[in-house]
Amino acid sequence: MHRREDSYLGAPGLELTIRPLEPGDLSEILNIELQGYSHPWSEGIFLDCFKPDYRLWGVCQNGSLAGYVVVSYVLDEVHLLNLCVHPGFRGRGAGRLLLRHLLAEAARECMNQVILEVRLSNNVASKLYRNEGFEEIGRRPRYYPAASGWEDARVMALLLQP
Repeated sequence: MHRREDSYLGAPGLELTIRPLEPGDLSEILNIELQGYSHPWSEGIFLDCFKPDYRLWGVCQNGSLAGYVVVSYVLDEVHLLNLCVHPGFRGRGAGRLLLRHLLAEAARECMNQVILEVRLSNNVASKLYRNEGFEEIGRRPRYYPAASGWEDARVMALLLQP
């Protein structure tokens, strides 16, 4: 399956760009993370991701961070660890643009597949991943912390190379 490049324009008049993230972006990243998740990553977790086997990209509008994605590279596989979009940019194409960018970069770097976990209750994200070609390959019981205990994860994968 061939992946589309970063051609998704989002809502009319929404000019978004993608750039690599740096540790100096951490305050903006944490701001979005805190608004996006009930159990957000800590600053230390993000700092641990600024290493050679990780890739961090941000989607920006007029220089301001609107969302980010964090992936790790292991052998020929990409693990999508975190994709989060600021609430003000949700439903406007920012998440899709980030996802398509990471898929294009992974294919460019000759990776074989992308794997991710998503909460069973996160229907919006699951739909996005399915629409971009991901398929469910399993479940991880009690994977995510939740308000009333734990929530299962849907494991999804997309093969990049034939």
